[in-house]
Amino acid sequence: MNRVFPIQNPILWLVLLTSVLLSGCVKYDVGVNFNNSNSGELVQHIKLGEQLTSFSGDYVYEWLNSIERRAQKLEGKAQRVSQEEIIVTIPFSSGGELQEKFNQFFNSRANQPSEPVQSESGSELPKIESNVILEQNNFLLLVKNRLIYDLDLRSLSLISNKGNVLANAGSILDLEFALKTPWGAKNLPQTETAIEPEKNGNQLLWKLKTGELNHIEAVFWLPSPLGIGAFLIILFVWGGLYLRYNFMPDPRIQFSPISPKAPVT
Repeated sequence: MNRVFPIQNPILWLVLLTSVLLSGCVKYDVGVNFNNSNSGELVQHIKLGEQLTSFSGDYVYEWLNSIERRAQKLEGKAQRVSQEEIIVTIPFSSGGELQEKFNQFFNSRANQPSEPVQSESGSELPKIESNVILEQNNFLLLVKNRLIYDLDLRSLSLISNKGNVLANAGSILDLEFALKTPWGAKNLPQTETAIEPEKNGNQLLWKLKTGELNHIEAVFWLPSPLGIGAFLIILFVWGGLYLRYNFMPDPRIQFSPISPKAPVT
């Protein structure tokens, strides 16, 4: 038996068995939806598999409850589709607010103690680094946006004591990031190993890779309500002046005082 299965550590057997039983047990979809430069929402759809809830239901349910509480602190709302499924929506009114709320919600450093948390084996628990940057350039009627998203999932790789990869967290986690805009977006691959998104109408969908550093860049244009409103006001004023001086009589002539007639002698 040892010749066929050389792994003698029972803990490693447990990890292998768990990774098989919990295959594809967590589906986590994150979407950023833009209506215009001053309106949008951050949407998260989380669905847990039956294998995970039966294996450690109390822990995962508390995790969903914590997500709901954090969303409420950011003026968001949560819809519990079922005990294992939740949809979280967090609105934002500007690029700066999106950047602040996104990083505050997902950055693990904000939700962990300042001192490293260690497991029973003495190694630090996995930390996930998440950061989004949104650069905006205003061109009066339109706003050019450049979204940069870095997600470090290298800590999710399960490794053995000798440093060899034991199991891939990708078999347990199904992570996706979506960007939806009124006129669509363009992916900007910066490296040869960049993730190529799937395009569905005006939405780009990236399938994130666990155990790797994920880098996403995209550029898109959005209408500017303030710029469009200012342009309409200018157009309205100009149209009124044009009609006033081209199709209406001059009020200086129409309402000029009538001079009294000279008396007839």
